[in-house]
Amino acid sequence: MDLRQLRYFIALNEHRSFVRAADAMGITQPAFSRSIQGLEQEFGCVLVDRAHKDLRPTPEGEVVLQHALSLVQGAARLSHEVTCMTKLDAGEVRFGSDAVAAVNLVPQAMARFITAYPKVRSALQVDNWERLGHSLNREEIEFFIADVRHFEADPNFRTQTLMPRRSVFFCRAGHPLLAKDSLSTNDLFDYPLATPLIAPGIRKLLANLSGRIDFAPAIELEQFTALASIVRQSDTIGLGAEEAFVDSLASGELKALHWRNLPHTLDSLNNRCGVISRAGGRLSPAAKALIESLRAVENRTDWPVQTSRSH
Repeated sequence: MDLRQLRYFIALNEHRSFVRAADAMGITQPAFSRSIQGLEQEFGCVLVDRAHKDLRPTPEGEVVLQHALSLVQGAARLSHEVTCMTKLDAGEVRFGSDAVAAVNLVPQAMARFITAYPKVRSALQVDNWERLGHSLNREEIEFFIADVRHFEADPNFRTQTLMPRRSVFFCRAGHPLLAKDSLSTNDLFDYPLATPLIAPGIRKLLANLSGRIDFAPAIELEQFTALASIVRQSDTIGLGAEEAFVDSLASGELKALHWRNLPHTLDSLNNRCGVISRAGGRLSPAAKALIESLRAVENRTDWPVQTSRSH
């Protein structure tokens, strides 16, 4: 018994004719018939009711047909997976990113990846770290890029550190705080704060700075364009990745704020960017190649991020 014989038996069931099935498989009718007879001899039973006009499979034939379909399809999947591993000329990779990495890092990595592997489809989900974690657990994505702090102590996840993304406090041009010679954290908490969804560790840090038991920003939203617009039109103070607001900061529409008693703490507010995947899970070759593209983009000397890594 071999896969060729099983494919012939499947073809006979589809065409219900030795002549048509043989023609479809590209062999002569006598050779096709001998192959089916050989399969019957292998099992020691009749697999096809030749007395019936439609050449229906016998009960034993139905069992063989069910397993034949599974084996042939499994062989095709095996061949496809090995081909994808060696050539990366098919398939897809589904992954996620928080809004910070989606500004520059992920688009540039995707452009590099599609240039190297134009036949592999990429599907990106941009969301906050919490919803990305749920998507990963449901196996809707293979991995995502976000702040690793919420995941690195969880045994269900595996994290790979990337370069941190610098965070900055900012306000609109003409904000009352800009008239002060020196700013303290007390000044910060006199105004509403707008941020993306922050990790519990950052929330605790802001609570300690404000002297409160807990702290929740006045506004939480993932769209950096909308966040910048709110800050430009109000006295709200924004907190987010510097690279997301670099154009508005350069034009003077937004102003970076510097606190005299916050220099060391500010490093803790940076986004500790990393790759998060399922512990014990096997990443596809395409996913591994895309992660390598992320690292290749980071290693460019003109990439505007901090040069130190968090561990």
